[in-house]
Amino acid sequence: MTSRRDYLRGVVAGGLAISARGLVASQPAATESNASNTGEAPRWRNWSGIEQCQPQGWKVPADVGEVASLLRTSPGPIRCVGAGHSFSAVVPTGGTLLSLDRLSGLRSVTANSAVLGAGTRLQQVSRLLDAKGLGLHNLPDIDSQTLAGAMATGTHGTGAQFGALHSDLLSLTLVTPTGRVVQCSRTQEPDIFAAAQVSVGTLGVVTEVEMRVRPRYHLARKVWLDTTEALLEQAPALAKKHRQFEMYLLPFTGFGAAITHDEAPLGTVNHPPAGDEDVLQDLKKLRDWLGRWPSLRRWAAQQAIDKNQVEEATDVSWRLLSTQRPTRFNETECHVPQQNGVACLKEILAALEQRNDVFFPIEFRFTKGDDAWLSPFYQRDSCSIAAHALQGEPYDYLLSTLGPIYRRHGGRPHWGKLHDRSATELAAAYPRWKDFAQVRKALDPQGRMLTPYMAKLLGETRNA
Repeated sequence: MTSRRDYLRGVVAGGLAISARGLVASQPAATESNASNTGEAPRWRNWSGIEQCQPQGWKVPADVGEVASLLRTSPGPIRCVGAGHSFSAVVPTGGTLLSLDRLSGLRSVTANSAVLGAGTRLQQVSRLLDAKGLGLHNLPDIDSQTLAGAMATGTHGTGAQFGALHSDLLSLTLVTPTGRVVQCSRTQEPDIFAAAQVSVGTLGVVTEVEMRVRPRYHLARKVWLDTTEALLEQAPALAKKHRQFEMYLLPFTGFGAAITHDEAPLGTVNHPPAGDEDVLQDLKKLRDWLGRWPSLRRWAAQQAIDKNQVEEATDVSWRLLSTQRPTRFNETECHVPQQNGVACLKEILAALEQRNDVFFPIEFRFTKGDDAWLSPFYQRDSCSIAAHALQGEPYDYLLSTLGPIYRRHGGRPHWGKLHDRSATELAAAYPRWKDFAQVRKALDPQGRMLTPYMAKLLGETRNA
């Protein structure tokens, strides 16, 4: 059994050997912008550091009553803040930041549902449910976010038969900016529920959620490499065959990594350390040494990669579905109709390989459609295509170069990722856009949840 690091260790070694023979001149290492804020706390910045703000105040309410009072009286605009894992400007405000960290924890469970505080981090959710012999049906690949934040932005995992996280919502508690507490579900205040499942934090504050759960289960993961051409051809069939399928195309190598998850018998655990971060660093080294010679870079990769090597693991579901991402980056992601997925991915790969500085794998996942009004998966099964740029390196091309490709294929952007869509474009992409706007204005008539960015995004005028 081999780790993913073994796939590319030989590639980097080959690149270094070529350099030592004088064929490649040394390139300066990429720099990262790691400057910390040293002045006036409490300044906020997001995970990648490209969004920040100096709010007038931070509030950490302990119950629904405090939330209602703070929404009525705190300086606006009011924005909720969680893990700061959104790359778009959905959080920054000069008014009040409201954290839900004290509104967390498991409130109650049944055999197929759980009630949780909306400020609970996904990694906590998994552990709390696991202790009760339960688990979520699916998870995103990063689990540091709060439930409220993940749902507000339409965060998702992969699996052609699985919707995004918000699709497992059964009911929720919403506190509006006027202090009204609303209990809603598909049968109680159904319009508010349809709007609140994915609201980008513009309706008020979600304080509690009820979600579908299932008995604790184990998964078997398989990771392998194949040529880009083979993976592009096989992707739709693999998505149908396996419980979960995703793949990562490796620019300038001619290869990609495929990952599948299928249910396994309970009690089976075989979970060697994954080498994702090591492979990422190896890809960066390959870029740094051979980036100015793309043909040589591709040749070196193809000489060293052994597509017969396979990594396998078995463990409880949440230990395999979500991973840690120590390397910081900026990201764009769009969700295109499933029938357009492979064609769009081909164009994205071709465009990125016009830039010699690219090295991050391109992420490709499948998500089932749902009925939340502002869900990027509203009424259509989708493929999600994500591209990344290392923190501290240029990322403008993620919009200027990839944006037009996503548009041609009918892509809807992830609300928490970088995009440049106008309110007019978004209105055309979402059939219930006007219905959402009507509900939003009724719940927040003064626009207290609208920063200038959010008002522009929604095509609204701020009143407060």
